Amino acid sequence: MSLALSSPKTLSPFSFLCNPKPNPQNQIPKFATLNHNPDPIEHKSEHQTERGLKFDTGDTFFRHESATGRDLGVLAATLYKKSRGKLRVLDALCGCGVRSLRYLVEAEADFVLANDGNVDSRDVITANLSQVEEEEERWKVTLTDANRIMTECYMNRDFYDLIDIDSFGSDSSFLRSAINALRMDGLLYVTSTDGFSSGGRRPQQTLAAYGAYVRPMPYSNELGLRMLIGGVVRVASVMGYRVVPLFSYYSYHGPVFRVMLRVIRGKLPDSRHYGFISYCRDCGNSQEFSWEELGRICCPCSDSKVSVSLVVSGPLWTGPLHDAACITDMLTLAKEWGWASSDTETDLDKLLNTMVAESDPRLPFGFINLDEVASRAKVNSPALKAVVSALQKEGYAVSRSHIESNALKTNCPMSECIRIAQELQQ
Repeated sequence: MSLALSSPKTLSPFSFLCNPKPNPQNQIPKFATLNHNPDPIEHKSEHQTERGLKFDTGDTFFRHESATGRDLGVLAATLYKKSRGKLRVLDALCGCGVRSLRYLVEAEADFVLANDGNVDSRDVITANLSQVEEEEERWKVTLTDANRIMTECYMNRDFYDLIDIDSFGSDSSFLRSAINALRMDGLLYVTSTDGFSSGGRRPQQTLAAYGAYVRPMPYSNELGLRMLIGGVVRVASVMGYRVVPLFSYYSYHGPVFRVMLRVIRGKLPDSRHYGFISYCRDCGNSQEFSWEELGRICCPCSDSKVSVSLVVSGPLWTGPLHDAACITDMLTLAKEWGWASSDTETDLDKLLNTMVAESDPRLPFGFINLDEVASRAKVNSPALKAVVSALQKEGYAVSRSHIESNALKTNCPMSECIRIAQELQQ
């Protein structure tokens, strides 16, 4: 399916607030544009290689471990360009510029705006992107606040197909300006690195940042992804839009929570997939509750009475973390590029295959850790493959979790998991 590219639309329904003026050339404001380096800044040289691309990190913050998140972003961006015929990327917090470079070279973006708030990164970013030599200008560098550059883009009607915000902590202040600068039906790649909040240790922080009161639960890292999606759902809904997660990725280093979302017209129907999650410390079961059920939240193990063992978090995204069709296409593309293989399974191959399995619509939110099952069953922790096989034989939906290696996503209740673990020990 192709989109008309001649007259892009803004996602913002509040054009009267800023009164943006058309800019036929779609040029970035001159206040921070860099096409050369008049005053060289001394910095140390730290040469790196990623997917065959050489670049310098200099004094910027850089993590090798984040390469998988960059792989996923490039794959999704490439599929977007193949389906739409055009790709313009805004890398709002670009660091050394490696993501921008990969979008240009691997996803073949038509244009990339690389922005970073650190003026000392100027030489490193421009040197890395200068490897891309084309007749037409395909990139520019700006050094300013991310919210400012995205607001300037909106004001100048300079909209982007993909906006990548690789932020630190749980700063959600970029969401509204990012949606403003996003082209209709565009992609928004958001980040959180606040593991304390997803673990329920900073509920007031998550309430302020994402509008969700998060408490400790066994699948806290999945809550981190759902908290992040829910925060975007809340902001987009206020602006008259809804979001569809294409993939949700957790990595233990940092930790890092990254979610790729498609932002489209229309509000979430009847608050579907945006509600509350409970976990019972007594029986180990989890449940989902809608807004209408507030005040009636209880666990069956307490005979429908209020129980102090019940922990509730929300509102959060309770729907699918991935789009199965999108993940399948990403896996196919990764194999075409040699990033994944049917013969020798790579880490990216394992991740994408697990995400496909996690996309089973029968699977609920959360996961069950086998160590918790073993503790409740008072047996040694059973082998993961044996539990998967037993659950499948009894007709339950089950998949491994990409978030935790010794955990399963399943629609089997905890009581049955305990029984199965006990039978496997006999």
